Amino acid sequence: MCRILALRSSAPLDALPLVRAFAERCRASKEYQGDGWGVAWRESGRWQSWRTVSPIWETELATLPSARIFLVHARSAFRSEGVSVGNNMPFVDGGLAFAFNGELRGVRLQAPGDTGAWRLFHLLRRFTEGAGGDGAEGLRRLDEVVAARTDYVRALNVVASDGQRVWVNSRFGEDPAYFTLWRATLPRARGDISVVTSEPLRLGPELGEPPVWHPIPNGCTVELSDAA
Repeated sequence: MCRILALRSSAPLDALPLVRAFAERCRASKEYQGDGWGVAWRESGRWQSWRTVSPIWETELATLPSARIFLVHARSAFRSEGVSVGNNMPFVDGGLAFAFNGELRGVRLQAPGDTGAWRLFHLLRRFTEGAGGDGAEGLRRLDEVVAARTDYVRALNVVASDGQRVWVNSRFGEDPAYFTLWRATLPRARGDISVVTSEPLRLGPELGEPPVWHPIPNGCTVELSDAA
């Protein structure tokens, strides 16, 4: 299954070193993560995104714009089907950005979308709007509905953002070594960076002291701005 990374800072940050560290973890993953990848960031009050079908570790990025929030997704397509830029996350629609890692079996969800991920995004937008823009409540509702209408949730790990806040949902039914999400805080003079990732990143000395990584408990929904 896929790998995800979310970054949130109180000041604009250079995300490229963290994205490169994430790419190396994707390259070393026990499952192939090379069916494309994408990144979304908030710039001038609007979501911007970039996506490709190339593996993340084969993409030479010279730079990324400075921004306070980034969502990154490396794809491992189910049975290597549907490999296209349009199916690569993060998905962006209006004020919400979304990325998903997991697998659902025996799904009975009525929602528009060509893939399961697009249908989940549609439901999350609907539930978040119904909660007055509260993405944490939207994610909790999504988790509840998926559990009730799916035979087996292998994993439902989601990161979402409205451009100001970042929310994370952790849910898996097996293989905690693979599906556990991890969070850490990187201290910075201009504002700490909150990080959530599918695997703890191995950061170089230029990024300071190695952070302490904390697992996000299974079945939890959290806001990334909360202290790690």
